Amino acid sequence: MKKRKKQSQIYGKELILDLYDCDEKIISSRKELSRYIKELCDLIKMRRYKKAIIEKFGFGKDFTKGFSFIQLIETSSIVGHISELWKKVFINIFSCGDFDEKKAAEFTKNFFRAKKVKKRVLIR
Repeated sequence: MKKRKKQSQIYGKELILDLYDCDEKIISSRKELSRYIKELCDLIKMRRYKKAIIEKFGFGKDFTKGFSFIQLIETSSIVGHISELWKKVFINIFSCGDFDEKKAAEFTKNFFRAKKVKKRVLIR
């Protein structure tokens, strides 16, 4: 009986967002990405652990060129990858603390001015 109870317990939630046709000026700006991370964490009430790492990668192929970032939060992390060529943003928000995934998705869509968003939520 104890095994079944442990298996039904929730460890955390992950919000996976694929954003399409995003604003080029925003996705190519380290300053804007930093602002996004801070405002998102405030919105979903997640405490940041130190500063976010925001680096530009993928210079070997045009479609992979863009920023990647990670923000550790006290309950896990927020990770993002960007394709400047395709104007796409890929975000993963994972937390063992609860957060409002609808608010996070809507804020993210609006921040990057995405024309389309694919959203998935995983319960772990």
